[in-house]
Amino acid sequence: MAARSAPNCHLRLEWVYGYRGHQCRNNLYYTAAKEIVYFVAGVGVVYSPREHRQKFYRGHSDDIISLALHPERVLVATGQVGKEPYICVWDSYTVQTVSVLKDVHTHGIACLAFDLDGQRLVSVGLDSKNAVCVWDWKRGKMLSMAPGHTDRIFDISWDLYQPNKLVSCGVKHIKFWSLCGNALTPKRGVFGKTGDLQTILCLACARDELTYSGALSGDIYVWKGINLIRTIQGAHAAGIFSMNACEEGFATGGRDGCIRLWDLTFKPITVIDLRETDQGYKGLSVRSVCWRGDHILVGTQDSEIFEIVVHERNKPFLIMQGHCEGELWALAIHPTKPLAVTGSDDRSVRIWSLVDHALIARCNMEEPIRCAAVNVDGIHLALGMKDGSFTVLRVRDMTEVVHIKDRKEAIHELKYSPDGMYLAVGCNDGSVDIYGVAQRYKKFGECVGSVSFITHLDWSSDSRYLQTNDGNGKRLFYRMPGGKEVTNKEEIKGVHWASWTCVSGLEVNGIWPKYSDTNDINSVDGNYIGQVLVTADDYGIVKLFRYPCLRKGAKFKKYIGHSAHVTNVRWSHDYQWVISIGGADHSVFQWKFIPERKLKDALHIAPQESLADSNSDESDSDLSDVPELDSEIEQETQLTYRRQVYKEDLPQLKEQYKEKQKSGTSKRRERAPGNSIRLHFVHGYRGYDCRSNLFYTQIGEIVYHVAAVAVIYNRQQNTQRFYLGHDDDILCLAIHPLKDYVATGQVGRDPSVHIWDTETVKPLSILKGYHQYGVCAVDFSADGKRLASVGIDDGHTIVLWDWKKGEKLSVARGSKDKIFVVKMNPYVPDKLITAGIKHMKFWRRAGGGLIGRKGYIGTLGKNDTMMCAVYGWTEEMAFSGTSTGDVCIWRDIFLVKTVKAHDGPVFSMHALEKGFVTGGKDGVVALWDDSFERCLKTYAIKRAALAPGSKGLLLEDNPSIRAISLGHGHILVGTKNGEILEVDKSGPITLLVQGHMEGEVWGLATHPYLPICATVSDDKTLRIWDLSPSHCMLAVRKLKKGGRCCCFSPDGKALAVGLNDGSFLMANADTLEDLVSFHHRKDIISDIRFSPGSGKYLAVASHDSFVDIYNVMSSKRVGICKGATSYITHIDWDIRGKLLQVNTGAKEQLFFEAPRGKKQTIPSVEKNLVGHHGQVCLVYAVREFGQ
Repeated sequence: MAARSAPNCHLRLEWVYGYRGHQCRNNLYYTAAKEIVYFVAGVGVVYSPREHRQKFYRGHSDDIISLALHPERVLVATGQVGKEPYICVWDSYTVQTVSVLKDVHTHGIACLAFDLDGQRLVSVGLDSKNAVCVWDWKRGKMLSMAPGHTDRIFDISWDLYQPNKLVSCGVKHIKFWSLCGNALTPKRGVFGKTGDLQTILCLACARDELTYSGALSGDIYVWKGINLIRTIQGAHAAGIFSMNACEEGFATGGRDGCIRLWDLTFKPITVIDLRETDQGYKGLSVRSVCWRGDHILVGTQDSEIFEIVVHERNKPFLIMQGHCEGELWALAIHPTKPLAVTGSDDRSVRIWSLVDHALIARCNMEEPIRCAAVNVDGIHLALGMKDGSFTVLRVRDMTEVVHIKDRKEAIHELKYSPDGMYLAVGCNDGSVDIYGVAQRYKKFGECVGSVSFITHLDWSSDSRYLQTNDGNGKRLFYRMPGGKEVTNKEEIKGVHWASWTCVSGLEVNGIWPKYSDTNDINSVDGNYIGQVLVTADDYGIVKLFRYPCLRKGAKFKKYIGHSAHVTNVRWSHDYQWVISIGGADHSVFQWKFIPERKLKDALHIAPQESLADSNSDESDSDLSDVPELDSEIEQETQLTYRRQVYKEDLPQLKEQYKEKQKSGTSKRRERAPGNSIRLHFVHGYRGYDCRSNLFYTQIGEIVYHVAAVAVIYNRQQNTQRFYLGHDDDILCLAIHPLKDYVATGQVGRDPSVHIWDTETVKPLSILKGYHQYGVCAVDFSADGKRLASVGIDDGHTIVLWDWKKGEKLSVARGSKDKIFVVKMNPYVPDKLITAGIKHMKFWRRAGGGLIGRKGYIGTLGKNDTMMCAVYGWTEEMAFSGTSTGDVCIWRDIFLVKTVKAHDGPVFSMHALEKGFVTGGKDGVVALWDDSFERCLKTYAIKRAALAPGSKGLLLEDNPSIRAISLGHGHILVGTKNGEILEVDKSGPITLLVQGHMEGEVWGLATHPYLPICATVSDDKTLRIWDLSPSHCMLAVRKLKKGGRCCCFSPDGKALAVGLNDGSFLMANADTLEDLVSFHHRKDIISDIRFSPGSGKYLAVASHDSFVDIYNVMSSKRVGICKGATSYITHIDWDIRGKLLQVNTGAKEQLFFEAPRGKKQTIPSVEKNLVGHHGQVCLVYAVREFGQ
């Protein structure tokens, strides 16, 4: 299994080369710490010029396209693109998320701006209406929303001198907004005759209701209120993309490459033409400008960041460079130096120093570049071009050695042979050409076996063989240098490859996920020394696998940051770094390789806080060889609560039925009877698939759930009260800290959580709208004001509620696997934990989102399934019970210790003031000290320990414990077998409530003259219940198979039971011992009935469409009723015991003579005259009134 486990090494992002200048503006600022904040791809970057160091914010899941700086210049807001884009507000010092704003915009967030005091944030969406939204960002709450404009909005700003006023601008418009209450009202700017109606690209607000805006023409328009009052002609020679207001005045930057500084009244101070400086070039276009003191930051269209000192304005300092327009595909590593080479569709080839984190050489080519390679001595650099040519340069001075064009389609891959003699050039036409290096790149051979474009090449260590991959996923081999294809696989069996960059082959089988396309993985590079493999894919993800990676479904570590497809990835020459490049994001990422995951590095390598979970749910386990799931847990994970029809669908179905009936003829429906029934007592407790769902209330009653009923049980009086507000199965239950309110979550298409009062049994709040299929876990905060809930949708969504207001506070995707428990931190209301299948996650609220970090296990344990969790004596301490019987002790997100607590899974755990109590599958309740170092006492749940006052019988010794709670001097225990027990701390155990276990209960029979009934279930038990005030189970018997029906004999002495395997038995009704059994059928016995009077005959109906009639006295089958076209559902005897009425799955109503079973035809008019003994057949009534 080790080969399938994730590697024990790690990548840490060290540097990002690039800056997002294209299609973005106003995205570059100085922070309070004099650091520079900007973004590239899906990463927010904080750069320290003093230390030449970068920090990264990686809370986004797609391209960041907008950025705003808080007035205090510490917090940053960034917005992204995507189907469900969100805004992150984060700390530039700690690069941790402060708030997440989501669930409003679509497509993307184009602009952001904080108000004067930084309390509110405005955002503009990329949807068709360019929605403008105002947020209380700390709470993650939207305050107001309005359609922005029918066309694109390019900039928005708060008026810093007028409260509740905003200005937005864009394509041929400017709008002045007023925020009053929650209403945003716009007024269009009036251009009048002062200036032309044109596109406004940027703006800044000033005193006295003045607004300055930069136009597409290069003019500055000055507005008073909503009216254009003057223009500053020719401020720039072309469009003004950026305008920045500061204490000294205003700075503007335009497409003409100029920066202009203006005083507070917008009189010119100076102009800086970047095109005329040493670093300048023709076509330089300014997209962002920030003026702070005597420093100016400038971001350009071509991904450069300049810093200008005002008194040395002609000597701008180039802080950052990156590739610009077009896609970035070419990547090569120098064989002996810490250098990386990249080439792009922008026609530039660049050499980066991995030590200095700087661009050291650049050369512009005639054609877009698609691939690159450096020869073994590091002298020559070969570049494959999009037009089918390739060029070789000297690395030393970037001068051309040779330019060759033998192909018409793009060169996608090229590589030098390990001996340095040959260059293999792979083309999109499916051919690979071999050139001799020493012969001035004379063509030596040609490989023509592929029918699709060449994607990857690798040479053998001895330079005698070449392997190729193509677009069809085929792997071919050739002899070098001639290029003859090798068809005999034996010939290449022992070949050692100098590099491994091919995506197809036995050695990399495990890198392919299920249902992936042949071209989903763009690049691979093997590290033979570290036995690790790095991959780059179309989903913006860099992954680490073990090498070789032979078996499908291999585990991996994954790293996010690139926003679009990652086109190439390579190890540095000394394996210190991994370099990855993004196609559409133009960025170069440099990752530091950390060979072993050591605890001292944990602070650096613990999972990144991220909405786009940086460590994948499906595969980031440290070890994959975790134990197999316990049978009970395996059974539970297979449970699905999804249904074809939910209870909430019934009203609609009834309406449809009524409409259908209107068109047909039907008899008038009779009125409902005047009598009614009231729920009196429920036998049962849901323990088989639920946990921690059993509590003492404030006054010592016991609250739990079964079916769709929440039960409040008074153990002194043996009575029950019910909360009946749910319309489907309840799956979870939590009690308020004051123990007077209860929250319950149910199954449903749009499932609800009900919070209700245990005294009045009335609902206080009903929460719905954010979960699907069901709610599997709930928990109150320590102050009782908030509630956390977890859904059973595919992402197991976690929602944090202000339950009294019915308001959603935060929401996040929990995990792709089942979550069993959610617990809110009793010390910090914004923190919580979830536990589930191979899952322990620590969450904190960030505005409208929740930020999750996976528990860091290290070498202390395995990535086990967690069944329960509680917080300990401080906010940092948490404890979880595993499926293998251990208790894990966590500090912050780190596992610090494991303790063996039970034999088998630990299903339940409860925190005390000075200790803990746990319960497991082994049927043992254990009391522990406050550090889990010593087990103080254990209680085994056994029949022998049952106290005389018990309300029933224990089904078996040591039942699996699913819930534990303490209170009123007792330990309350719920078992998988549907039993609720109260354990006195001195030892005796009282059984209070019990019911059937998992599976369906179909069989029910009442005694002919005693207040008792019998039930039989799929759980393979037959039970007798007392219906008198004692409300207890009188007897129980285990069966070899589950049962579906039962019936008492007329004298009450015998009990017949039909089983699911086609057999049935007759038992003594007092002792439940067998009297006789038969097995004549193969399918389920669906109904069973004694004939009235002496009970001479027994009719046994089965799902194979027959009813057998037995003579009870002789124990022989005396008749068979044949003729039903479907399975039998119900049977009834007539009063004389001579006629059987039968219903079937095809809605037939049939009659048979008894005991022979001959089919009888009874006219419709006579059917009502047949007197039935205890009618259960349904079809006749349904036909009469329902159809």
